[in-house]
Parts: sequence; C-alpha cells; structure tokens
Amino acid sequence: MNLPWHDQALAKLQKMIDQNHLPHALLITGGEKIGKFEFMQQLVGVLLNDDAIIRKDNILQELDHPVLIRRSNYPNMVYCRAGEINEKTKNRSKDIRINQVRAFCEALNKTADQLQIGVIFYGDQMNVSAANSLLKTLEEPRKNTLIIILAHNIQNLPATVISRCQNIHIAPSYNESTQAWLKAQLSDTQNADFDVKQLLENTHGVPFKVLSELTEGGFIAYQEYQNQLLNIATHPLTINQTKLFEGHELAVLNCLQSLIIEAIKLKATQQEGGLIELNQLVVRVQSDFLFQLLNDVSQAIHLSKTSVNLKLLLDNILIVWSHITHLKEYPQISANY
Repeated sequence: MNLPWHDQALAKLQKMIDQNHLPHALLITGGEKIGKFEFMQQLVGVLLNDDAIIRKDNILQELDHPVLIRRSNYPNMVYCRAGEINEKTKNRSKDIRINQVRAFCEALNKTADQLQIGVIFYGDQMNVSAANSLLKTLEEPRKNTLIIILAHNIQNLPATVISRCQNIHIAPSYNESTQAWLKAQLSDTQNADFDVKQLLENTHGVPFKVLSELTEGGFIAYQEYQNQLLNIATHPLTINQTKLFEGHELAVLNCLQSLIIEAIKLKATQQEGGLIELNQLVVRVQSDFLFQLLNDVSQAIHLSKTSVNLKLLLDNILIVWSHITHLKEYPQISANY
C-alpha cells in the first residue's frame, strides 16, 4: 500500500540502503494512526525484496493466551508488543515488560547468514526495566541484525535508547497527494458530504484518523460541535444553547482548539478557508486574543486529566469565545481554574 505521506521518510531510508549505510537500529516516530506500522512493513518488504511475506503477519491481532514475543512468516524476524496477556496475572498488560524484551533480545542474539529483524511496538510503552534491558543489544548488535522501534511519543523513551537509534519521523500531511489518496478511500457520498482538506485539518494531518472518525461517526458529532461553536462566536446570545455539549466537554474543547489554530493560520496568511463564519471572525479578531485563548483552551485540555470541573471550565472559555471579536482587553480566565 503506497501511502504518499510516507514518501519522504522512505526516500531517506532508501538512500541509506543504496549507500549501504543503514544503521543497526531505527526509531520510527510519529503521532498515533500516522501509519508507523505500515511504514515498517513497507521498509521490511524493501529490505527482503518480498513484500508479500510480511503482509501475512497478523501481529496486530490480540491473542487469548500468554506470549512474550511473536514470530513472523519470515523466519528471521520477531515482534515484541504491548497488550500481551501476562503469564502470571493473566491480565492484558498495557506496557512492554522486561521478560518480553529479554526474550526479544535472546531471539536476536545469534549469528545469521540472512538479515534478522526485530520490531518493538510501541517502544514508548516499555517500562523502565524493559527499556534498560534493551540497551546492551542496541550497543552490541549481532552482525546482519536490524532493530526497529516504533514510538508514538519520543519524549516517553529514555535518552539512552534514543541516542542509540537513527530517528525517522513521519510528519502529519495536508498536501495534495495525501488529499488525493484520502479522497480515493472515501465513498461518493462521503466525498459529497465532506471536504477532504477540512477533514485533514480536523485530525491534524493524520489520514488514518480521518478514516476511523468517519467509520465511528465521530465527524458527524464534530461538525455539530463546530457549527455550534461558530454560531456562538457570531451570535453571542446563543451561548446558552449548549445542551449539545453536555457530557462531551473534552471533545468540544478539542474542536475549539482546532478552530482557533485554523483561525490563527488564516490570519497569518491573510487567506480564506472553507468556513464562512470563521472567515468573518478572522477579519474582526485580534491575533493576540486568539493566541491567548488557544493557550487557555490547551491548558483546559491538559487539566481535563485531573479532577477539575470540566463543565465549568468550558463555560468560562465559551464566554470569552462568544465575545472574541468584541474584546478590548483579554480577561484572565485562567484565574478561575
């Protein structure tokens, strides 16, 4: 499967392969659902000159019995992943445990005539002991061995692991080739109902997230939140009509965050977007107020992980949002947190 937003990262690796400079350990990073696993499969297919054998691996399926590592259809390849059943507790682990990494390293601790590959996903789910037990194998890899670590958030990996790997980052994508790919995945009805460029904006440039949101009906709710938020900004008296938001405060804050980011972008580039009400707002609002509100919304999203009263928090922010085009001075609503 050709994923156009992977092209730049894959070209970088292809150059290393052509020059025989491929490192012994790769760290592939990027946001959730950006396609890191699919990227790894494509890379391995290039290295083995056999794309089909890796596609047969059903490694993402959860097993109903305990295992430490999993084997590939390619005999010299192993996987180590989070979510396996713990053989002691019989519960499904949320992290990668030390005994899994030890089994992973042992499987790679052999001399092989053919390339042997070990894949860890997701590396930022290794606990501290597990990450430490990987270091020796990263420092002294066997000849003809490649270790690939996939990670959502590089900040959750120890610096000792990061420093021993070549990082390949898959960035979000909004370009025309990504839009064309996404458009080809949607039905005629979906293409008629949604603007592909706006869908990517709403998911911060993650195409697979667009597909999952459409499948799960998330975009229908998102559009309703977006329409109501824009209505509040253009008609402040409708701020009392927020029953739609009840119980969905975090989703509404995320939607508002995306709207503000889009408004800042349009303001900076002096362009118009696809939302008429947002275009009208951008003309009348001060840039400083948008940045300050974005900071307050981001802080509110962060506080949502605590015991804060999220409904009250959203209400305070919506009051500012409803007056954003009329403000003479930005209020210190953070004091109410």
